[in-house]
Amino acid sequence: MKQTTLLNKTTLSGLMLAVAVLATGCHKAEDTNANMGPAQAAGKAVDDAGANAAAATREAGADMKAATQEAAANTAAAADRAGDKAAAAADRAGDSMREAGAEVKQESKEAAANAKEGASKATAATGRAVERAGEKIQDAAK
Repeated sequence: MKQTTLLNKTTLSGLMLAVAVLATGCHKAEDTNANMGPAQAAGKAVDDAGANAAAATREAGADMKAATQEAAANTAAAADRAGDKAAAAADRAGDSMREAGAEVKQESKEAAANAKEGASKATAATGRAVERAGEKIQDAAK
């Protein structure tokens, strides 16, 4: 792994040197400053390459920021939609529970009415049985 890193550093240094040499060699006809020596021209080429890399990095950063903001907006919109769906589901569940409660209440009323009617019938039957028993006791006492 150290060999690869060393090789990459060496390759990068060699590449930067080659760019600097080519930049100074290719621009002989465009001599902008006659007082600039080869080392200064190479330094300028390295500076220009660094400035270009920095500009590309800034542009990539701006693109990343825009993508991140778009992703955040999409996430917020998705969360809003999910919240709306959850609220609607809760409303439907509440409605269903109210309906079920009303049905239970109605069934309870009907069951209570049936129980009351049954108790009334049982009381009447018991009363008739007591009356017959009383009559039999009177008849036996005669």
